[in-house]
Amino acid sequence: MSEFFDHYLNIRKIVKSKREYKQHMARVESLPEDYQYVFKKIQSHMWMFAAGSGYDMMKIHYDLIELFEAGVADGKHVLEITGEDVASFCDELLRSARTYTEDWRETLNRDILKKLGKDKDSK
Repeated sequence: MSEFFDHYLNIRKIVKSKREYKQHMARVESLPEDYQYVFKKIQSHMWMFAAGSGYDMMKIHYDLIELFEAGVADGKHVLEITGEDVASFCDELLRSARTYTEDWRETLNRDILKKLGKDKDSK
C-alpha cells in the first residue's frame, strides 16, 4: 500500500513533477516547428502505452528533448534523428518503459499458469 501512495498520492512528488514537466515543455517550445511537431506526435503516441504512474515515460520524454536539442545544434533535420519510420523509433524508446501491453502479457501468462496449476519455476 505504501508503494501506491508513493507513486500516485504523493502530493510533493506530483507538484515537483508538474513543475519539471512545464520546464521541459518550455524547452520543446523553443525547438524548431518540425521538431515540436514530431515531439508532440511521439509524446501522444507513447502515452497510449504508459503503465502505472508514468514517471518512467517522463524520463524518456526528457531524454528525447535532449536528443532533439542536440540535433538542432548539429543542424540536422528531425527525420535524420528519428528515421522515416517514427513508429519504430517510438518502439525503441518504449523498450525501457513499463507499458500496458507488457502488463497485459504478464497478466495473460500468469492467469493461464495459475489456472493450469503451474508456476514459473516448475517445468
